[in-house]
Amino acid sequence: MSSKITIIGAGSVGSTIAYTLSNQDIASEIVIIDINKEKVAGEVMDIIQGTCFRDPISITAGEYADAKDSDIVIITSGIARKPGQTRIELTQTNVNILKEITPQIVKVAPNALYVIVSNPVDIMTYVFTKISGLPENQIIGSGTILDTARLRCGLAEHFDIAQKNIHAYVFGEHGDTSFVPWSRAHISCANIDEYTELMNSFGKKIEPLDKEAMLEYVQKSGGKIIANKGATFYAVSVAVCRLCGILLSAYDSTATVSSMMHGEYGIEDVCLSTLTMVGPNGVKGKVAVPLTDEEVEKLQASANALKSVIEKIQL
Repeated sequence: MSSKITIIGAGSVGSTIAYTLSNQDIASEIVIIDINKEKVAGEVMDIIQGTCFRDPISITAGEYADAKDSDIVIITSGIARKPGQTRIELTQTNVNILKEITPQIVKVAPNALYVIVSNPVDIMTYVFTKISGLPENQIIGSGTILDTARLRCGLAEHFDIAQKNIHAYVFGEHGDTSFVPWSRAHISCANIDEYTELMNSFGKKIEPLDKEAMLEYVQKSGGKIIANKGATFYAVSVAVCRLCGILLSAYDSTATVSSMMHGEYGIEDVCLSTLTMVGPNGVKGKVAVPLTDEEVEKLQASANALKSVIEKIQL
């Protein structure tokens, strides 16, 4: 596949995305841009020296002008989340960084699909949508694709089943107000409670799922990883690379990415994650799967929490 991906930000997440891409066949050219020239040069040298074991790939440290003709631009720039700090507390600082980056990158790569990864990702996606001047279909926040991956990991461990057999999602904010619409969660065509009964009839002795504990596992995983090792970057990098693959593939896919809401579930003018159709032309639209009244209330509460933050930031 011949495609060009530019990554803005060579911190832990940005450089790990570049490394992960270098081990896949998604991109033939990778450009990494960072204000710290020595850091980005070192990352590129370290990554490129491991590519002799694969088909040739171009990986360079660049300036904004080098992003010209990019198929995808991934924005990871921002101050890293510190132990005990919420994503929302990062907001204004990282919004200011995004406001500086946006006009420079959009000028040279106006046709690219933009994947926003910087936290708080829903706010950053909203800000980029408002200030970039680009069509909304070109703007995709990584949203709760990582949260969904964490959920499926936890469910796979609980039910002792391969993750590919699990179809369950995390909706809402990538953060504390996220939730799992359990009415839409299935394992091998059965809902969670049905699957538990089926496996027990097989003699697997599966304990009933504590759904609140599972949600807590999903929501607290990032903070626990940060407390233990200082940052999270492996899982989110794999998730973002998977999203890039979807955006460069021949067919559309559904994913829980963050994009602008336009009345779905009674929500307007905020970016958050619900099931979304994405593909070669970016966002096709929200797939408004039926939710229970309680789940709709949780999604609206998540939207309102994000809106209350948006009201406090300077665009």
